Amino acid sequence: MENSTEEIGLKCNMSGSHDFIFTLIPVVYGCNFVIGIVGNSMVVAVIYCYMKLKTAANIFVLNLAVSDLTFLITLPMWATVTATGYHWPFGSFLCKATASLVIFNLYTSVFFLTSLSIDRYLALVHPMRSRQCRTVANARIACVVIWGFSFLLSVPTAVTRDVFQLKDLNITVCAILDRKDLNYNLVALSLMKSVLGFLIPFAIIITCYCLIGRALLQAHRVQKSRSHSDEVLRMLAAVVLAFFLCWVPHQIFHFMDVLALLRVIENCHTLDIIHTAMPFTICIAYFNSCMNPILYGFVGKNFRKNLLKLLRGSPPTVATHASLTAKMSMFSYRASESLHLTANRTTSLPDVK
Repeated sequence: MENSTEEIGLKCNMSGSHDFIFTLIPVVYGCNFVIGIVGNSMVVAVIYCYMKLKTAANIFVLNLAVSDLTFLITLPMWATVTATGYHWPFGSFLCKATASLVIFNLYTSVFFLTSLSIDRYLALVHPMRSRQCRTVANARIACVVIWGFSFLLSVPTAVTRDVFQLKDLNITVCAILDRKDLNYNLVALSLMKSVLGFLIPFAIIITCYCLIGRALLQAHRVQKSRSHSDEVLRMLAAVVLAFFLCWVPHQIFHFMDVLALLRVIENCHTLDIIHTAMPFTICIAYFNSCMNPILYGFVGKNFRKNLLKLLRGSPPTVATHASLTAKMSMFSYRASESLHLTANRTTSLPDVK
């Protein structure tokens, strides 16, 4: 594959190529790698050994952690490439494989986050009606569909990525070649990444959590203590905020990159700003893989209890397979039960639409 490396020249030289990027970004990648590997590995170990795959929520969180792990193992390679000025010494196959794995993780991660949001909406707002659809079998089928669909969405990246020899700088890079002619395929791939990888999932996530929040606020009328629901609301707000803050910066500059593909932006100085900011926005987006274990695992008392068991080397107990969302589901059940009792005298409150 190395013999097929194509020599090309660059219109704006190597835009976004600065010494501080080559120094700082590999350090950030290294921190993301260590934190993400440790955090997600503990999530996999705790769920698999102690909490078991007995609920849809546990299955989605486990698959989310595995998805993040498959991506995190590529970070040392990207750190090495960035530290050497974007020189790619690993050949064409690894160029295609690692680049497609990044896109693969983008889709799997956001789809599992979306599935978790839908699962939590059903568990909290419709706990009784959703029992038949929130089964372990359905969750496993959903995971298989997500892995398969995400793989299909990542295939175009493997096809379009390759290694190229930059004759002006005498380095080999792993990149997608943007030729002078307008490449509608690249534009379509970029727009698909924004729409399927961010806009639609974020719309679903924010809708689910807004409906959950409204249901919990209404439950305050029949619940004496606000402590449980307030804790849930704080966690839901943290989840949405973390997802938004991690991905919005990258999506903004990704959209500007699409404008460059469409030849709307052609100024070399503007392109340099975009390509300089892009690695930092990517680091922020990658950090979401480190935050997922914290947001979806460490906030639960059951998870923390089982994590301590894991660290102490305690053997798993057969009776322990509570869901990561057990506290929220129990609160939802109690509130929903009260709402059903109230509904006999007033209106039908439990079904928050």
